[in-house]
Amino acid sequence: MLSEALSCPPPPPPPPSLLSVAGSPISGPNRIESLTQVSGVFGCQWGDEGKGKLVDILAEHFDIVARCQGGANAGHTIYNAEGKKFALHLVPSGILNEDTLCVIGNGVVVHLPGLFKEVDGLESNGVSCKGRILVSDRAHLLFDFHQAVDGLRESELAKSFIGTTKRGIGPCYSSKVIRNGIRVGDLRHMDTLPQKLDLLLSDAASRFKDFEYGPQMLREEVEKYKSFAERLEPFIADTVLVVNEAISEKKKILVEGGQATMLDIDFGTYPFVTSSSPLAGGICTGLGIAPRVLGDLVGVVKAYTTRVGSGPFPTENLGKEGDLLRLQGQEFGPTTGRPRRCGWLDIVALKYCCQINGFSSLNLTKLDVLSDFPAIQLGVAYKTSDGTPIKSFPGDLRLLEQVKVKYEVLPGWNTDISNVRSYSELPKAARQYVERIEELVGVPIHYIGVGPGRRPGNSAHDSLTAH
Repeated sequence: MLSEALSCPPPPPPPPSLLSVAGSPISGPNRIESLTQVSGVFGCQWGDEGKGKLVDILAEHFDIVARCQGGANAGHTIYNAEGKKFALHLVPSGILNEDTLCVIGNGVVVHLPGLFKEVDGLESNGVSCKGRILVSDRAHLLFDFHQAVDGLRESELAKSFIGTTKRGIGPCYSSKVIRNGIRVGDLRHMDTLPQKLDLLLSDAASRFKDFEYGPQMLREEVEKYKSFAERLEPFIADTVLVVNEAISEKKKILVEGGQATMLDIDFGTYPFVTSSSPLAGGICTGLGIAPRVLGDLVGVVKAYTTRVGSGPFPTENLGKEGDLLRLQGQEFGPTTGRPRRCGWLDIVALKYCCQINGFSSLNLTKLDVLSDFPAIQLGVAYKTSDGTPIKSFPGDLRLLEQVKVKYEVLPGWNTDISNVRSYSELPKAARQYVERIEELVGVPIHYIGVGPGRRPGNSAHDSLTAH
């Protein structure tokens, strides 16, 4: 791969507008409170960017926080005001804000045992969920056997496995698309549930020889879901009606994306992707919101790049620098515990994500992880093996696996920034890094994270700055 040190002095930034993590303006307009009525937060890489933390912080300025796609393969780690850690997988990250209504939209696939476990965990830690979580009656149910099928499918693929979380997401979406899936609303009609479950289970048994299915399994599943249906009933709603009535009443809605753009079923590194559309377009199909009402979309991007599972990763660093990124960033997934692959920030992929989502601003997270590096690289361009420039992120995986990355090398700052609370207090080299990313991508970075926590002054530190 090519690497070259370039002198890239950024243009003078405009007068800074700084926000505390809670959103109080220090100077200039309050960007958080001025976010549009329907706003979204989506990942710009291969997931794990820190979307949940931003959603948690923004939630107090919105009436509703909604998930529109994915399932329990999303793992969003957030902290409450006392610094207690919560790992959420299905429940929207706005749940810690007591005035926020959380909506699980029709585009989400819902594993009820997992959902109930999350609700119980939140309640046991003093977070009230009663009347605060709504599940779309149109959302599809993800059964335990979907998870079993996911594992069988991965084993069948052998060396070309996708690297899924084995949470059953793909098989559940497959059931949805071939039109034999079971929806949340079907739990209100227990007389037809046995026939529908039998069709699903028989289909799995016919496809995978190691999947054992018989009458006893069917009886057990039906009985289990009779009790689930009773418990879920208070959560079930026509969420299409709920969110559109909220829009008519001028209430504010924040949409929380799971996974990220580079895992999109169409625009990601297919087939090493998720089974849904985790980008801006998924808002409309996953919640039933008209495109014309969408407003500000914030892209969340780490100050470096990670991914989990198989698939191309142009800026992956397999040496000591990649190991240090993993160690300093604690890059292990909350859903699977798997170590993440790590590398330098990929500007080509980031520009591509910004282009197809139309992000109005970016949240750069985990800037503090880079503090121990004497020099920091940015992957600014791709070339083919013969030196031909590649203009955009390619869909051809063979080409992507062979690209040579052109790097810019920027100076590190070699100092701890975890207690910094305003952009102007960052070291010059850190500000140069931020501003160079803005210049290359063409999208402003309004928010910067320097730690895992939720509020400044707590044991878990954090900073959210704008410039």
